[in-house]
Amino acid sequence: MRESDEVTNLNETHEHRLKRLKMRSMRRGIKEMDILLTAYADANLAGMDAQKLDLYDQLLHENDQDLYQWVTGQVAAPLSFSALIAEVAQTHQNK
Repeated sequence: MRESDEVTNLNETHEHRLKRLKMRSMRRGIKEMDILLTAYADANLAGMDAQKLDLYDQLLHENDQDLYQWVTGQVAAPLSFSALIAEVAQTHQNK
């Protein structure tokens, strides 16, 4: 995480953080990731604790091409994101 992000996050309310993460989930570089991450955010953001929100925030900094390959199983996700990627993939499959 960049230093400027950390400063912003220290002053950010929980409600604002959820809105920011939802918007970043919706406005990705490729439409497929818009769809996948928006579905996940709608179903899960409100129930996440601070640690999981931090992890999701880090995930949103990743490249969309990498994210898409991880979610679709074309490439194994990094260990730090593997459980979260599995949740994202499962959320979309349940729709």
